[in-house]
Amino acid sequence: MLSLKSKYRTHTCGELNKSNVGETVTLSGWVHRKRDHGALLFVDLRDNYGITQCVFDGGNAEMERVRPESVIQVTGTVVARDAAAVNDKIPTGEIEIQVTDWHVLTNADVLPFQVFGDDDSVAEDLRLKYRYIDLRRESLHNNILMRNRMIKFIRDRMWEMGFSEFQTPILTASSPEGARDFIVPSRNHHGCFYALPQAPQQFKQLLQISGFDRYFQIAPCFRDEDLRADRLLEFYQLDLEMSFVDLPDIQAVGNELMPQIIREFVPDAKICPDIPHIPFDDAMLKYGTDKPDLRNPIIIRDVTEIFRGSDFGIFANAIENGAVVRAIPAPNSADKPRSWFDKLGDYAVKELGLGGLAYIVFADEAKGPVAKKLDAERIEKLHEIAGDNASLFFVCDTSDNAAKAAGKLRTKLGEDLGLIDEKEFRLCWIEEFPFFEVDAESPTGIAFTHNPFSYPMATLDDLKTKDPLSIKAAQFDMVLNGAEICSGGLRNFNPEIMLRCFEITGYDDETVKRKFGGMYTAFQYGAPPHGGCAFGLDRLVQIMLNEPNLRSVVAFPTNQRGQDLMMGAPGEVTETQLRETHIQIRKKG
Repeated sequence: MLSLKSKYRTHTCGELNKSNVGETVTLSGWVHRKRDHGALLFVDLRDNYGITQCVFDGGNAEMERVRPESVIQVTGTVVARDAAAVNDKIPTGEIEIQVTDWHVLTNADVLPFQVFGDDDSVAEDLRLKYRYIDLRRESLHNNILMRNRMIKFIRDRMWEMGFSEFQTPILTASSPEGARDFIVPSRNHHGCFYALPQAPQQFKQLLQISGFDRYFQIAPCFRDEDLRADRLLEFYQLDLEMSFVDLPDIQAVGNELMPQIIREFVPDAKICPDIPHIPFDDAMLKYGTDKPDLRNPIIIRDVTEIFRGSDFGIFANAIENGAVVRAIPAPNSADKPRSWFDKLGDYAVKELGLGGLAYIVFADEAKGPVAKKLDAERIEKLHEIAGDNASLFFVCDTSDNAAKAAGKLRTKLGEDLGLIDEKEFRLCWIEEFPFFEVDAESPTGIAFTHNPFSYPMATLDDLKTKDPLSIKAAQFDMVLNGAEICSGGLRNFNPEIMLRCFEITGYDDETVKRKFGGMYTAFQYGAPPHGGCAFGLDRLVQIMLNEPNLRSVVAFPTNQRGQDLMMGAPGEVTETQLRETHIQIRKKG
């Protein structure tokens, strides 16, 4: 490692200890905190590596005027702290510097908010406007450093697994599929635009066609989407692609890499060794989502047939009109007060959009309005699902709506009943996604569910004769603790099948060849079977750190409105720039 010593420092603020007592040292850093004890003035000096306590003689008026976050250089002698003054929370807590000389390198104005204390009550927009100050706060600073270590760890593991690292273009062509593109006008090509890549999908496939067997990249991606806590306009992902592979070969990378990352960066993590493979339809039935949190032991059950023809008319009539009934068990809840059930009912109405929330409580006997309308045989079947001392909640709606509502209720019950161990990490693969879905905005009413370059689990004849909505994709997601961290699968390398898939979604052959001409043409010259996936690095770091917001693990994010308040982006450009790129601004009408 290159030495950190320079004319500004002999040591960093995080490395001195009792072995350095008696040495004369020079440190440089930010004034983190000052404490005036009359005869002595204590200054905590901070840099990237830690904090060292520096002691000045009392009555030092000049030092007293130095504001927090000013950058200073100090020289002094390392002395051992008295036993009562040792700070065992920091590596330098056994020593302090008796300052003999110092001077200010740069003064700081009055801060818009304090760095010391890690106060999270400061408004986010203010913190983002002064992000360079916010990044000095210990928690956020450590998040970014951990992100750095994690990316290095991933890069080292990928090299060890035989992958080669390549870079793909940032300025590329707009794609008609996926999210909205960020477009960039061309100065030299009148009326034409580049697009920032939503993912390096086509380029990494072209690398496989070029004969590079295993590719990876820490890839920047850009999507002009509506923002939320787990989505950013620009993000990074571990992108990889492999030739001559089947689905298990690609998934083996995730099976190897993800547990290693968790063990490395969450030392006290409880990692379940089993990584189950769950078909999409099963996930929607059992968990009400294709991103199940397997730490939650609650399993949703279909109880449509139990209620069919029953005296509970609300459900029985709805079933005859095509509805389904999902049951969500709540273990060890039979002794909950009535107010607990009432609050869940309010949640079902206000948050889930349901008309109410029916339930049965299984204590000494089955209790509740629903139980009174069911015969003993039906009650016993429901009791077997719920278990003793439990409650069973019901959602009756269309299949899709019932799955979503039941899934959200399952999550809430898991949280409210304390069923989720925060130290546990549960991974799973979700597979057999539908290849197509209904989409009113598509020319044919049908659109791709996942990546349009995925391989369908169907022959060319199947694509011509079968209901498109019945066709599955050779596609998978990897889910960690209820969050999707990876998406991938086998790629469609057959030009005829590719054209037929796009035809189903309303794109004729000429449109496909124009939009994806580079890849379509490349397929004519020998394309290997190949596949790959991408892991969301921002989200992965967020989960490792148990942070509620992606912006807490990114150095310079935008706010929730997609604005960079620090740099003033997006912003207006000059009339000259508009003319050079042949753009005229239309007034918003």
